[in-house]
Amino acid sequence: MTQLSIRRATGYVVTAAAAWGTGGAAGSLLFAAGGLDALDVTFWRFLLGAAFLLPLLGPLLGAARSLLDRDLRGHVLVVGAGMAVYQAAYFAAIAGSGVAVATVITMGATPVFTALGGRLFLRERLGVPGLAALLAALTGLALLVAGSPGENPAPLDPDPVLAGTAGPEAAAVPGDPLAGAGYAMLSAFGYAGVTLLSRRRGTAAEPGSPLVTAAVGFLVGAACVLPFALAGGVLPRLGWESAALLVFLGAVPTALAYGLFFRALGTLSATTVAIVSLGEAAFAALVGVVLLGERPGPSGWAGCALLLLAGVVPAWRARRE
Repeated sequence: MTQLSIRRATGYVVTAAAAWGTGGAAGSLLFAAGGLDALDVTFWRFLLGAAFLLPLLGPLLGAARSLLDRDLRGHVLVVGAGMAVYQAAYFAAIAGSGVAVATVITMGATPVFTALGGRLFLRERLGVPGLAALLAALTGLALLVAGSPGENPAPLDPDPVLAGTAGPEAAAVPGDPLAGAGYAMLSAFGYAGVTLLSRRRGTAAEPGSPLVTAAVGFLVGAACVLPFALAGGVLPRLGWESAALLVFLGAVPTALAYGLFFRALGTLSATTVAIVSLGEAAFAALVGVVLLGERPGPSGWAGCALLLLAGVVPAWRARRE
């Protein structure tokens, strides 16, 4: 597998962000159509994402050799467990602090943790342009959430696994704001950790390893979530609409998005990927306008513009370097 160019790797992250942006709307529709709760949808998303990626790993013998590598096996186990942790922590944050606060803290803290970790463990330099892009992205996120319609705007997929499918409990009155904020920070920390670990390994260094990381990580995540999902009944109501939504959720914002995400981490710095990925919030808002009839206010549109602009700076800087 050849090394990606900066331009192509950036395009991969932008495409992944756009795909993640559709996950919220698809998940919200799936709650009504399939009668599932948040953890149920998480389980099916992980499982179907793995089902779409496993056939792409190449000959079974090659995939088996990759999985038998002890170092890679340990890596994907950690990645899968990390996915499950930050997913569960985000939903716990929603229960404690509400959707808006949980979204802002999780999505806002993720690039900060990633930048700090990249500097400490990977020796990545943020620099003045990178810092400006990070501040612009955080400002854009705050404006987008503030300008979203309603008192409790829809989640923006910050894991970015499944925030958009928080379910009916998203509208509930927060139970423990302080604990919710702590869970949101844990979710951000977990996602940043997965990003940094994948970047440190260099997921594009070995043939097929980005797909192996994503596919097996999904299986591990599904196994971690399943016991909790079974408690509420994990089977969806059968119907063409729920089936189509599940297939879409597994294929586009899961298999496609994470395959591209892990592939890009072999070229771009973890901090660059984290900042560019925040464009997902802007794509989610646009999907909400087109499919759900939402109408962000002026500050919401300004936030979208800032998020998209912030993603250009680190990619341009990486290309120059």
